[in-house]
Amino acid sequence: MAKRTAKQGEARGVDARLEGVADAFEAQDFEAALANADALLRDVPDSAEALHYRAAALVEVGRLEDAGRAYGAALKAAPEDLEILFGAAEFLVCRTGEDREAVEEGLEWCGRGRKLAQKADDVELVYEFLLLEGMGLNQLGECEAALKSLDQALTHMPRSPDAQLERGIALFELCRFAPAQEAFERVLKDAPDEPWAHHYLGLIAERRKDAREAKKRFTRAQVLAPEELPPPVALEEAAFDRAVEDAMRALPSQVKQYMDNVTLAVEDLPSDEDLLGQQPPLSPCILGVFRGTPVGERSVMDAADHFPPSIVLYQKNLERFARTREELIEQIGITVMHEVGHLMGLDEDDLWERGLD
Repeated sequence: MAKRTAKQGEARGVDARLEGVADAFEAQDFEAALANADALLRDVPDSAEALHYRAAALVEVGRLEDAGRAYGAALKAAPEDLEILFGAAEFLVCRTGEDREAVEEGLEWCGRGRKLAQKADDVELVYEFLLLEGMGLNQLGECEAALKSLDQALTHMPRSPDAQLERGIALFELCRFAPAQEAFERVLKDAPDEPWAHHYLGLIAERRKDAREAKKRFTRAQVLAPEELPPPVALEEAAFDRAVEDAMRALPSQVKQYMDNVTLAVEDLPSDEDLLGQQPPLSPCILGVFRGTPVGERSVMDAADHFPPSIVLYQKNLERFARTREELIEQIGITVMHEVGHLMGLDEDDLWERGLD
């Protein structure tokens, strides 16, 4: 009886300490939550809940590499814990920036978690995993697959503004602008202050040359989310052209020999023809495009073509992409190199490996 009482008291002590970790986390005192979790794990190193709180707290304090390892430890301790699976997947999909391999790993955890949630008949978590899956697939440019996940998510939560927003983004990226507009307008019926819905409606209005509507939507989005959606960095025409010329001069000498017959142009936005010229279509937010046949794939017939290869930069997309004038000028150079890479026959995977995606 004494041993049983001791064990019960020990369990109550662990539970009380876990509550302390949870309280600190809920109060957004993440340093305290991390310290409390570390202290608990020194005594109970295999506590899956403490490991999970530690991983989540590390994310919040910006120690992302440590957070990745912590989520790995939590999953090792409890590989079928749905909350830990979701936390790890969300971290990899939403908190690792442009790391494609991390997003792909997050999608693997999404798939596993979704199946376990379905088995447990946990409708809410099935929805959460499907939404996260759609977000990750959109990030990877697999927007058709994203639509399937998001449509499934909406069968579980039909009024979800988050799923509807992500669905609209997938449709926009697939250049299905009319249904994308409908999706974003549906978001605003339930969430009128959703900044990204306003932003994307501005992009759609801009493409149809409705400057007044575009300005209204962009301004509203910038007011609602000034950090995420700041005004674009504008360069006057002469300065933009100088930045393009500087980028051309900076090209390696072995590449410049192939540029003699390549025209370089600047346009505001990509045309429907450029976007829909391949399947799946290009993103409306692309920064540039190479038109023509890459070096090494040309034939005598290509040489006789009246339309020489060309590189086009899209000024509005570039200005919207950058946060500062210096970043814009740097991105112009990166985009020129990216499109010259296509001229040389490199595909998107090759360019990604070279840091030119």
